Amino acid sequence: MKYLLTLLLYLFLTDANAQQILSEEQRATVIDELLANRFNNLLPELMDQTDIDMWILISREYNEDPVLRTMLPAKWLNARRRTILVFYRDKVKNTIEKLAVARYNVGKNIASAWDKEKEPNQWKRLMQLIEERNPKQVGLNFSKDHNIADGLDKTDYDEFMQNLPKKFHKKVVSAEQLAVRWIETRTAREMVIYNQLVDITHDIIAEAFSEKVITPGVTTTTEVEWWMRQKVTNLGLETWFHPTVDVQRSKEELVSHLYSFSGRPDDMVILPGDLLHCDFGITYLRLNTDCQELAYVLKPNEKEAPKFLVEGLAAGNKVQDFLTTNMVKGRTGNEILAKALSEAKTAGLKPSIYTHPLGMYGHSAGTTIGMWDSQGGVMKDDGENYPLNPNTVYAIELNTTITIPEWKRDIRIMLEEAGFYGDDGFRYVNGRQTELLLIPRIKMHQGN
Repeated sequence: MKYLLTLLLYLFLTDANAQQILSEEQRATVIDELLANRFNNLLPELMDQTDIDMWILISREYNEDPVLRTMLPAKWLNARRRTILVFYRDKVKNTIEKLAVARYNVGKNIASAWDKEKEPNQWKRLMQLIEERNPKQVGLNFSKDHNIADGLDKTDYDEFMQNLPKKFHKKVVSAEQLAVRWIETRTAREMVIYNQLVDITHDIIAEAFSEKVITPGVTTTTEVEWWMRQKVTNLGLETWFHPTVDVQRSKEELVSHLYSFSGRPDDMVILPGDLLHCDFGITYLRLNTDCQELAYVLKPNEKEAPKFLVEGLAAGNKVQDFLTTNMVKGRTGNEILAKALSEAKTAGLKPSIYTHPLGMYGHSAGTTIGMWDSQGGVMKDDGENYPLNPNTVYAIELNTTITIPEWKRDIRIMLEEAGFYGDDGFRYVNGRQTELLLIPRIKMHQGN
């Protein structure tokens, strides 16, 4: 029966129809199955690779470690009281223990290992578990370089170290590499699901940038933003940031890149001849998307976008290609950035690359390939020294500046698509935009 349910869910999730969203109960089943697979199959590999045989995560309710949050079962929306998770890997026996020093089992995957009636002190019980297993290294989530791997608060750290027997103090290490690998690594089944997430994202953008939503001369950019936000809510989904829609047109000067994030005027009326740009992402089944696409508003009697905008999008696609061909296992984000920018500039382009990891968080942990305001490379505490690993997802985010003589100005072609880097190299999760969306869509009419 479980196999049948899994098969049905698989078929359901691979359907391209954006309206077919799983119910909350079905989502819970999928989330818990994904977690079980990650705990039993992925986690032992990651612990072996990072040479940590005991990983301890400590959180209190409403102040959750970002990593621990991703480990909670579907029915747990928060940690409870103080929740302590202990993962112990015995490589010789090829076993992985998943324990909770908590009053409850943490779902079906993590068993409670604390009987408060036998040992009232939670910290003492944790120390007993450590003593019994005598790990070689105890990983805790503190990190200077990766914010998501820095979830252990000072109070819990201090209490942990005060209770930890002195002989184990030298064994305590940062679990940042393990934490980042846990956050960034996607399983095969997660990638099946990811395809649907990105497809839903593309479908919502396509509808938003159509005559169903936009009436030129009437509809404003703000109205489109709120339509997208409401569409996500109506579908029973969430978005991890408020959507943005902006306009580039012949009568405005090119402004700072910061304009795309802050300072844009509200309620700009969308007009024929406008180049529209959106930034939009959804959250579903604990994964996130992040997408930027472009649309052109046709003028009366126009049947296609101007050639200079079509060529501009092609230039943006070329910058994408320079970036993704330089995504090679083991390279750091700064190395990838430098090579991609150099090759794109040599080809006559004016690129800017600011690609980030994508997955359990929108701005996730992993290889950072530039920031919009750090085109010379990012600093160490932004993940500069972290290498590109396989089975990871990125928001391929960038732009190229092009000169349009017809508009007597420069514009930016800003693009963003989810991409997967695996053992066979790079691929887009659900394709990428290679043609401008047209408003309204061109319809073929019958008759003379």
